[in-house]
Formats: sequence, C-alpha cells, structure tokens
Amino acid sequence: MKLVRYGEKGKEAPGILSARGDIHSLQSIVDDICPAFLSAGGLERLSSLDIDKLPVVAGDPRLGSPISSVGKIIAVGLNYAEHIRETGSKAGDEPVLFTKAVSSLSGPFDPIIRPKGASQVDWEAELVIVIGKEALYVEQDQALDYVAGYCAGIDVSERSFQKEHCGQWMKGKGCDSFAPIGPWLSTPDELDDIQSLDLSLMVNREIQQNSNTQHMIFGVAFLVSYISRFMSLQPGDLIFTGTPDGVGMGQSPQRFLNVGDRVELTIEGLGKQNHLVKDFT
Repeated sequence: MKLVRYGEKGKEAPGILSARGDIHSLQSIVDDICPAFLSAGGLERLSSLDIDKLPVVAGDPRLGSPISSVGKIIAVGLNYAEHIRETGSKAGDEPVLFTKAVSSLSGPFDPIIRPKGASQVDWEAELVIVIGKEALYVEQDQALDYVAGYCAGIDVSERSFQKEHCGQWMKGKGCDSFAPIGPWLSTPDELDDIQSLDLSLMVNREIQQNSNTQHMIFGVAFLVSYISRFMSLQPGDLIFTGTPDGVGMGQSPQRFLNVGDRVELTIEGLGKQNHLVKDFT
C-alpha cells in the first residue's frame, strides 16, 4: 500500500494510491494516518480493501507529510562511507544519533524555508523508516517486524547553526520545513529489498547525490534494533537513516541553497519530492 495525506496544511485527509496513481479517499474508513491508526492495526484493516471502490480525489491536491502526530524523529549521522570522507569525519564503531524537531516535518512539495540568519542551508537525501509498533530491546533478526513502512525524506541542515553555535547538531537540524517526507508511506511489501534502493538528489536540475541504500554502513534492521536499546520506539516514530556523499558542505568550493533554488529528491519505489527554497518572512 501507498498511503498519503492530502489537503490544506493542518487539515489533511487520509488517502491511498491506486496502481494507476490516483488518490482514493480513506475518510469513510479511518480518521487519519497517525500513531493511533498504526497501533490499532490500521494497516491490516486496509490491506483487504478494494481500492477501486473508494472515491477518487478530484484535482491535484497538496500532499502533506504521509503520517501525522509523529512522536519523535531520530536521525543517523555519518552512515555512508563516502559521506564520512567528504566531510573529513571519522567512522565510528556505532551509529551517531541525533534528533530533529517534529515541527520540522513538512510535505513533499512544500517549500524549504531558510530561517533567519541562515547562510549554509544544505541538503541530505535519506531513506526514512516509519515504526509500526512499540519496539524496546528488539533483536536485529526481528527488527523489521516493527516497521510499518518507509518514505523518502530530506534532512535539511543549516551548517553554520550546526557547526558554529556550540552544543548539539539539532540547532541546525530542527528548523521548520527541515524534514520534508513523502510523497507517500510505502508498506514493506511494496519494496523488493530495502537495502537496494537507488536514491538521488538534484539542485536546479543538476545531480548532487546519487547512491544506493546498499552502501549504508548500518542497515535498517540494525538501526531499529540499536536505537531500541536506548529508548522505546513508538508507532509513528521516524528514523532518518543517513545520507550518501554529495552534500553541499562536502564540495569544493562548498555550495549551499539560496532563495529560488529547486531541490528534487527521488528514491526508488518511494516517489519524488520537489521543493522551492524560500526565505523566512
């Protein structure tokens, strides 16, 4: 299944994509695609639906984040070897973890907003894990049983906030609009191999990142298991799994996003995002 949330910001309705790519309304069946929906076995209920019998949503509505009321966003840093090299960092024996504010979530075609004082807004293409049920001290060989699905995401990062303002990375990671995800939440059965997905990101139609999830140092199952050692993962929680090389900070000379730039993300099986960069007003 490919689940979406469509409509005006803050008033999104649940929907599901047909094989033809039409959005069909789920409003008569579920209130929203949210943690409560996942906890109550919502995916299982939807799996038996005849999508073609559901009403088609007319027009071309805005798409929001494919899941609402997210409890927390955990992100993984330095999870691709080439990205480690381009940033001059050192590989660790365990994953680097940080958080992003839930208020940074936005839709797959919403603008990326440069916050006040920003000078180094950067891009990071990432596979995002959506947790389906509570996970605590989960073994790696069982970890995928706790995953509801996956979506594409961009870990937008303001490098001067992140690097030059002391303390935690989250200063440059949690600004509003800095975690666009979507366009849909894909259930695992839609994907042949989560560790073999092509992902790419373009800025102004020029490819900046081009890699595959097979190059992740720590894979999806390991990350779910590992993070569950330090905190319980709840339905609807998100895990941003790290980015490959090609970020602006790693280029020579460095390149960052300016007003009017266009950012496009594609992940195999998870769709495309398209964002215009705007200034905070």
